[in-house]
Amino acid sequence: MSAMRVDAKVVMLGKESVGKTSLVERYVHHRFLVGPYQNTIGAAFVAKPIQVGDKVITLGIWDTAGSERYEAMSRIYYRGARAAVVCYDLTDSSSFQRARFWVKELQNCEEHCKIYLCGTKNDLIEGDRSLRQIDYHDAQDFAEEIGAQHFETSSKTGSNVGEFAFSEHLFVSCFSAEEPGVDLGQKKDSYFYSCCHNN
Repeated sequence: MSAMRVDAKVVMLGKESVGKTSLVERYVHHRFLVGPYQNTIGAAFVAKPIQVGDKVITLGIWDTAGSERYEAMSRIYYRGARAAVVCYDLTDSSSFQRARFWVKELQNCEEHCKIYLCGTKNDLIEGDRSLRQIDYHDAQDFAEEIGAQHFETSSKTGSNVGEFAFSEHLFVSCFSAEEPGVDLGQKKDSYFYSCCHNN
């Protein structure tokens, strides 16, 4: 019997240079590229097939441009997403304000999209605590206010990227068995608990 196939759309949102592309690189290719990244134009797409139980999930990750000039274009890419990882840089307070903007956008336009709040560049904070510009508890309070999971990651060291940013126990509400057009082979009152898996 062949495995059931499910497509899962996840969008990465946040200010430019917060580290969205680095997160995807670490998760998909298990690497950290040293040196400046070329800014994403529009969005980059990565598909990663993963096996979870009897299901093969094609995780489609849309890494959107963070520049405000691509803001309207980003709306095209997050349309229909069931999960969004909204990123902010722990060393840049303005990036947290931008994260708030994207949360509001998602709440207004994609009410069924599950939001995850992700602080990036945690390795810089561990090296020098004075660099932290967003208090953990402030970010956690905001996450609780919007009903989101919150975590801090480092793409450089890999800290929390697989365990939290792209893990099985996150994205719990990505795909409901009641979702039209998606057959999860589950009972109507259940949820498919994994649209992401760290291999």
